[in-house]
Amino acid sequence: MPAGVCAVVSPFDIEEIFPDVPAGSVRLPRRQAGSPQGLAVTLIADYTVSARAWLPSAAIVALLGEFGVTSGAARTAISRLARRGVLEGSRQGRHSSYRLTQPAAANLSVGGGEIAAFAADPECWDGAWTLVAFSIPQEEGAQRRALRDGLRWRGYAPLYDGVWVSPHAMTAEARAALAAVALGTMSVFRARHVELETETSRSPVDAWDVAGIAARYRTFIRRWAALLPRMAAGRVTGARAVRARTEVMDTYRRFPVLDPLLPVELMPSGWPRARARELFVAVYDGLAEPAQEHVRAVAARVADGPHPEIRAHTVAELRAGALGSAAALARL
Repeated sequence: MPAGVCAVVSPFDIEEIFPDVPAGSVRLPRRQAGSPQGLAVTLIADYTVSARAWLPSAAIVALLGEFGVTSGAARTAISRLARRGVLEGSRQGRHSSYRLTQPAAANLSVGGGEIAAFAADPECWDGAWTLVAFSIPQEEGAQRRALRDGLRWRGYAPLYDGVWVSPHAMTAEARAALAAVALGTMSVFRARHVELETETSRSPVDAWDVAGIAARYRTFIRRWAALLPRMAAGRVTGARAVRARTEVMDTYRRFPVLDPLLPVELMPSGWPRARARELFVAVYDGLAEPAQEHVRAVAARVADGPHPEIRAHTVAELRAGALGSAAALARL
């Protein structure tokens, strides 16, 4: 394995969920497979964000090492995250520690809540589609890309080159975001699709690769269903528990972009979304305790003392906002 490359391999080849753009005073790293910075953020958030606990830098290096990241690459990642305003440091005696800054913690708490809520509730669709039609001059290539990225991030897909669709109503936040990047002509509609009895008629759901999404779900299900018997037997502990828990989150968090809750009544029979969520919750929550104990043990080993403030959260806590609002985090 090349130096500095982590062992977690994502089965997806899609644009990353979290774009590398300013968010207040913080820029979160792109969540690229093999990125020490992205992995460091995931690890720190998973075990410290609820209390914004401090994690010894040597523990971060050691934990990243268990993913195949070299110590040099790990230290470089920590340094870069601090420069980007993602981490803040503290030093006591000979030990230095880091935690997420308040803007980074608030950002990740919101994102974590959205991931945890994905596919959690009974689905209800009113039969209407939101259409965004736009025309941007060819010379405004950067603006065109920004608009398309913003639409894709919010669950839209291109039915035609300048017509993007979503089964969900447009939120006030999305309207404001689109208005900020819409330098060309743009129209937004909420309408029902009318079927034409012709071979050239295209359904809005055709904007998505439904077969490809189903294949991704089934790959996820095969991978994690096979782990459940080992978990039940207590054979997934220590570094293996941390690795599995990190990987299942890293993979599942991509589904809201791949499948923005497409109406289940339009999907093929046996749509695997619900089963994928069941497995995500079973693995992420089922490994919370052994993973937490391992992270605490690593921190205690390198920093000469217990760290009870290190705590793994559950999917339900993520969804309920137990990691804290921006205002609450600011008080910590």
